[in-house]
Amino acid sequence: GRLRSGAVAKLKRWRKGHSSDCNPETRQHRLAARSRFCSRPAEKSNLTVDAVKLHNELQSGSLRLERPNDSAQLRMEEDSAGEAATERSSGTFLSGLSDCTNVTFSKVQRFWESNSAAHKEICAVLAAVTEVIRSRGGKESETEYFAALMTTLEAVESPESLAAVAYLLNLVLKRVPSPVLIKKFSDASKAFMGIVSSQACSSSTSALRWVLSCLATLLRKQDLAAWSYPVTLQVYHGLLSFCVHTKPKVRKAAQYGVCSVLRGSEFMFGDAAPEHHPAAPSTAKFCVQEIEKAGGTKEATTTLHILALLRDLLPCFPAAVVKTCCETLLRVMTLSHVLVTACAMQAFHSLFSAQASVACLPAELNAQIITALYDYVPSTSDLQPLLTWLSTMERAHINLGRLQKDLCWAHLPRLFSAAMNCFLSPHSQVVAAAAQTLETLLSECVAPHMDDLGTVSASAPAPAAYLCKMFRSVEEGLTYRFHAAWDEVLRVLEVFFETCGKQCHPIMRKCLRSLCDLRLSPHFPYTAEVDQAVGAAVSAMGPEVLLEAVPLEIDGKEETLDFPRSWLLPVLRDYVQGARLSFFTSYFLPLAAALKSRALEFTQAGKSVEAKIYDTLQWQVWTLLPGFCTHPTDLLGAFKGLARTLGMAISERPDLRPTVCQALRTLIHKGCETDAERAEVGRFAKNFLPILFNVYSQPEEDGGSSAQRRSVLDTVRAYLTITDPQMVCGFLQKASEKLTSPESSEFARLSILDLVVAMAPYADEQSLGSLYHTIQPSLQSKERSMQKKAYRVLEEVCAAPHAPCQAFVRSHLQDLQAALLDSLKSAASPAKRPRLKCLCHIVKQLSAEHEPFITALVPEVILCTKEVSVGARKNAFVLLVEMGHAFIRFGPTPQEAMQRFLLLVYAGLTGSVTMISCTVLALTRLFFEFKDHLELSVVEQLLQNICLLLASRTRDVVKAALGFLKVTLLLVDTKVLAKHIQAMLEAVGNLSDDMRRHFRMKLRNLFTKFIRKFGFELVKGLLPAEYHKVLVNIRKAEARSRKQRALRQAAADTDEEEAPPAQPRGDSMEEILADSEDEEEEEEERQRSKEWRKQARQKGQAWLKEGEEDEPLNFLDPNVSQRVLATEPGPKRSRGVSHDFQVSEDGRLIIHEEEEEVDDDEAKGADEEMADVLQDVGLRSKKSQKRRFREEPDDEEHEAGTYPQYRAGGSGIHRQLDKEPAFGAEYRSKKGKGDVKKKGQLDPYAYIPLNRARLNRRKRAKMQGQFKGLMKGAQRGAKAGRRNRQKAQRP
Repeated sequence: GRLRSGAVAKLKRWRKGHSSDCNPETRQHRLAARSRFCSRPAEKSNLTVDAVKLHNELQSGSLRLERPNDSAQLRMEEDSAGEAATERSSGTFLSGLSDCTNVTFSKVQRFWESNSAAHKEICAVLAAVTEVIRSRGGKESETEYFAALMTTLEAVESPESLAAVAYLLNLVLKRVPSPVLIKKFSDASKAFMGIVSSQACSSSTSALRWVLSCLATLLRKQDLAAWSYPVTLQVYHGLLSFCVHTKPKVRKAAQYGVCSVLRGSEFMFGDAAPEHHPAAPSTAKFCVQEIEKAGGTKEATTTLHILALLRDLLPCFPAAVVKTCCETLLRVMTLSHVLVTACAMQAFHSLFSAQASVACLPAELNAQIITALYDYVPSTSDLQPLLTWLSTMERAHINLGRLQKDLCWAHLPRLFSAAMNCFLSPHSQVVAAAAQTLETLLSECVAPHMDDLGTVSASAPAPAAYLCKMFRSVEEGLTYRFHAAWDEVLRVLEVFFETCGKQCHPIMRKCLRSLCDLRLSPHFPYTAEVDQAVGAAVSAMGPEVLLEAVPLEIDGKEETLDFPRSWLLPVLRDYVQGARLSFFTSYFLPLAAALKSRALEFTQAGKSVEAKIYDTLQWQVWTLLPGFCTHPTDLLGAFKGLARTLGMAISERPDLRPTVCQALRTLIHKGCETDAERAEVGRFAKNFLPILFNVYSQPEEDGGSSAQRRSVLDTVRAYLTITDPQMVCGFLQKASEKLTSPESSEFARLSILDLVVAMAPYADEQSLGSLYHTIQPSLQSKERSMQKKAYRVLEEVCAAPHAPCQAFVRSHLQDLQAALLDSLKSAASPAKRPRLKCLCHIVKQLSAEHEPFITALVPEVILCTKEVSVGARKNAFVLLVEMGHAFIRFGPTPQEAMQRFLLLVYAGLTGSVTMISCTVLALTRLFFEFKDHLELSVVEQLLQNICLLLASRTRDVVKAALGFLKVTLLLVDTKVLAKHIQAMLEAVGNLSDDMRRHFRMKLRNLFTKFIRKFGFELVKGLLPAEYHKVLVNIRKAEARSRKQRALRQAAADTDEEEAPPAQPRGDSMEEILADSEDEEEEEEERQRSKEWRKQARQKGQAWLKEGEEDEPLNFLDPNVSQRVLATEPGPKRSRGVSHDFQVSEDGRLIIHEEEEEVDDDEAKGADEEMADVLQDVGLRSKKSQKRRFREEPDDEEHEAGTYPQYRAGGSGIHRQLDKEPAFGAEYRSKKGKGDVKKKGQLDPYAYIPLNRARLNRRKRAKMQGQFKGLMKGAQRGAKAGRRNRQKAQRP
């Protein structure tokens, strides 16, 4: 808070410049720390050497050990203020603690730094016990610690020591072997029970809670025979009695202990494990008695404690006991106590969620509980209780469905009816929860058993009759009284259609008609939800059932142009699958023909609008075909009746060509699932492929647009996968003849080559040989397009996985090498990409004798790293890497092979400027890829050569060298780089002024990496003075980014801490057996308990909902419990509108501009650095490139007339020129961020800045008058404008 006036002068402040002195004058905390650990105390202390000796003697005497000169000096701390230790005591204090070899106490070894007296006492006891065990020659095993601690437990008297010993026992007991605990059960339980009885009424709870935890561990380790003795049950009941203790920590420890005994006893996991624990019936009896004893008292505290225990224990009880407990829970719920009812519901929820066995929860008892819970349905306006009830009933029915399906189905209709009533709730959360409950029940309880049912009709017997009742309940949600929740009702109907539509379509037809009528209502807001629901019905029932229930009402003979059901066509298009293909042939094909003829009639009559409408409708009908081709049920019998129509549509109807081609591709990929179906569709390849070939070979005016031609080519590729290879060879031979025919035009030859590229992978070896001789002259053709297509053919053959293609490549390997080397000089730039890819596939199959071929390729590959085409550059880098792998295959060792390969690449450094820059790029990529196969001397030599190249006067060479340095900084070890950092920085520092200006951003990035790796001072010392300014700027930016990252991390951690902690449920075995240690201060616990009590009082409040209007409340009404609300009745206040803007610490909104980007370049991590490296070595296209290389078409080039239409977008020459300026763009600053004022124009802003000072009461009067002049000026201006308008309007 703010300081009072005048208090500032009284504060001690650092003198200017002395806030970070190493030895300040005021050293209060340093002196205290020194006195505590390693020096003589500055003042007299109560803790002396004599006091420590006395303590050791008392401890050793109580342990009955004769140790006259005990070296374990323990530091006793009674008060945290003014504590100090001598050099001797502090040194020996850690001797038994820090070197304790038993891992059980690893947690305790952290306590010695704590200021808590309890922690220090624990450390002292552990150190003493460890020294005792060592003096006896013990091995510090768990059993030895158990014995020593039990002896200490009987001797200590102070509550602090007792708590410390009990805590250590609690840790070690979990690791003591079970036979030891079984044998020592009598003695240990007697000692524990004695301490429990003496500490039961003590104000300190630490010792009691740890002893209770020890008791639970001791009981859990006993075998089944031990539970037949009365003493075991007596000890257990002693533990059980503390489950209703008034102290929260004691009660929590007892409840965790009871749960761990009943659910986690070791004999419960053996082969001969009983169905339930022997103590389970007596535990249930205790719970019931405590609840009945508490009765209907106002606070019901004991009842709440028992209900929390039952929540975890109910699944462990036998069936008879579970029934008794459930009856007690139901009786308690009649008290209408809000918290008691909620806890009881949670107990039922945990019982059903545990999926207990039939021995615990029979199906009949599950059904009885479901029936009983209907008497406790909360009011629809009571938010939280109703959500709990719905969740509990959902789990109850799912569990009943697991136990007995028929009984579950018999109870589902009533729950569906009750859940539909929840849709009338004013709370949106209740409506959403009810809808989610119904959807879950349909998917969990109904869907798994639908295949066992036949077709369900309205008069069907059970269990189909139950399904009819459920659907009627949901269908009633379409009435007007549910209109506020129609969106949720429609979602439930969608799930109903999905799960049951296939069998239940007879009872759903009326609902489908209602949905379609509802969608036609004016201003209906849920059209998208209706479309999804009807779409789910289409997917499940099929289009035939839907159109029988809801006719399309379109036949081409309409007198008006009103098509009320035309919205069904897009729905059918999106959701049809698994339908009969013959239905499309019999219903939709005649409809499309009728609509097309009607459109032609209107066109001839000159009615273009009507013709367009009917033409659109017939096109929409045709778009249903791909859906019908998705997993059709009658493909074998129906395709032959449709094939002729499809072929005619492809050849004669350019407008339908893309749709029909898509349908054929869908049929091949998603419809032909068996060999018979593939053979049936492939049988028509002799009809479809010639049609597709002819269409693709036609010029663009007749063959359609470039997109249509691509669609045709994709369809050809798909059809070739199911075509007979002999037929493909025949087509390939005819295509080769047309290629060599002088009558073929250039467009025809290019189109044929595209088709040959598609067919080549499916031909046999003989056909491939003849094809190779046909296209070989084209490899050196002066027509670039022909040359590129020829290389594409070779590429497809070399890359194909089929056996004939691989055999052809092996048999013609020498011929291919010779042809590719001969065509090297004549290779055009557009052909580089397929040529390099073809070479890449060939290099993969080469052996050591082909090394001269790779050597001849090196210069070409290096130069191609700077080709214009992005794809060519990418393939060049890939080929370079493949050549490296080939040399490694050739041997003899990877290191020698790489050195031999690098010598070939080094030759490029003696060539032209372009060759040098390309060679550096190639070396960068090879270094990145093969860094593990390069010797250290090779790397150092490479680095020295690159540093020499930095002195070049050519920008391309310097740019490539800087990229190599950046890769080196990331990949090479710091120790290796340290030898060369001086040479590297000197080379960078000697750059000319022109180079430094041109590459300032690259240099800045490079310096940032140097500073991160070697530190600021070293880099600054090795660079000239003209670089120092940018280095200082980098250091500041790095510090700023680190600070921002730390703040963001701190804010994220704060958000995580503020999240409400999950309440311990004890659902799993691990949670129950988890350590329940809680080492927080007693003061914090008291503070928390106060807050919990306050929250409990608020939660425990309840309201009575009065009768309607003046009707009095009838307390004898059986449904009166629904009038007791946990939520305050009345109108809800709307919550504040949530905005998506960031908020600074002082409450200001942070709004980024549309085109503003947060500059995170300064805070780049490893991911960003790796992205830079990948960019430099050709693994990722650069951001500054105008067009990105798209891998999807993968070298499939578009020839003249087939390029996609260009669209502006990007930067530079590709920017969009006709783009409308953004609103307010005229005020944008050209030099920096934000807006600027323009002379003669309005100000770019009109707002009042927010200021905290305006909240000050004393300054309010001044603030209120600040804007009076502004308002008066605006009012005067408005009046003047009004007068001027009136004058202008006068005649």
